[in-house]
Amino acid sequence: MSLFIIILLVLFFGYAIALVLANNSEIAVNLLFSQVPTTNLGLLLVLTIALGVFIGILLSVLLFRVLQNKLEIRRLRKEKADLQAKLDEANVVIEHSRQSHILADETKVTAPEQTVTTIESDTRSLSDTRPL
Repeated sequence: MSLFIIILLVLFFGYAIALVLANNSEIAVNLLFSQVPTTNLGLLLVLTIALGVFIGILLSVLLFRVLQNKLEIRRLRKEKADLQAKLDEANVVIEHSRQSHILADETKVTAPEQTVTTIESDTRSLSDTRPL
């Protein structure tokens, strides 16, 4: 990549030198609100090209960041939707588990005789044993 940039810079500077040498006439530039002193036409063309390339690079970097951010937002929205679906599934499982525990607790409450007989049989078996 760095070799490509070096070759590109050498070509640009070679073109700039050729442009300055080929267009050596002096011109005055009027910028609507100000006037630039007379300048070599080749130098003015090189500066204009360099400014255009610089602005183009800045805009392409900004555009790349915008596109990269859009892709990241799309990926995060998809991930959010997947996580929301998993959360909904987990909530359904928890609710189902909670309802089954409530039903189990209701069956324990409706049969208190069984619990009392179990306790009475445990106390009888303890009283039947001899102390050591």
